Amino acid sequence: MSSSDDAAAAALELQESGWEELRREARKLEGDLDVKLSSYARLAARSSSSSASGAASPTADRSSWKSMEFEIQSLLGKLQDVNDAMSRCAASTAPTTSVSQKLARHRDILHEFTQEFRRTRGNLSSMREHADLLSSVREDITESKRWHVAKSAFTQGEGFHSWQHQPD
Repeated sequence: MSSSDDAAAAALELQESGWEELRREARKLEGDLDVKLSSYARLAARSSSSSASGAASPTADRSSWKSMEFEIQSLLGKLQDVNDAMSRCAASTAPTTSVSQKLARHRDILHEFTQEFRRTRGNLSSMREHADLLSSVREDITESKRWHVAKSAFTQGEGFHSWQHQPD
């Protein structure tokens, strides 16, 4: 074996170990994303049920959503970076069907996670808007009732001063 053959074998071994390290990192990120997306979907389901019952969405829930969204976006970005590095690593060696299939599968997983995140985030956004609208309508109804009570008291001759001292 010549020294150039030894160098080529060493380079191939280094690339293969780099590929495997990148795949391990991708699988770890995919697992982390799976857990986070499941938690995010549960948060969306809880928010949906509290919204359906007429309860207003607490501010604490909104900060949980934003925090979780940030974490998921960060993980998606890291997974994209690892997939890009795997593509570069695969391109630097003679492509094999196995490597191409594995790379395609990691890209598919990233795409599925991204789609799931966007769908859930869109649903949460719609629920928040719906809850805000309901809250606004409730406030308007309450204000309208107060106005009608005040108008009724005023027109019945009780006068402004008696209305002003009425408890809510």
